[in-house]
Amino acid sequence: MDWIVKAENFEKMKMSHMTTSDRVAASREAKKIVLGINEIYKKTKDSKLMDVMKRITVKKKKIDKRLKGRLEV
Repeated sequence: MDWIVKAENFEKMKMSHMTTSDRVAASREAKKIVLGINEIYKKTKDSKLMDVMKRITVKKKKIDKRLKGRLEV
């Protein structure tokens, strides 16, 4: 369950005062975490894993929105 620990650390990470390169790195890390948890979810179908993936995805969307600007919602 190393992915769960990574997900918890990602959720605790602050988004304020991030540089553009920090945002890109955070977005990529979020994608890796979601894909890693998804592999486990496919086998176990645990609803807790789905909830974790949803929370990470919401944070990733916020980061991506900031990267791409306000034109894309």
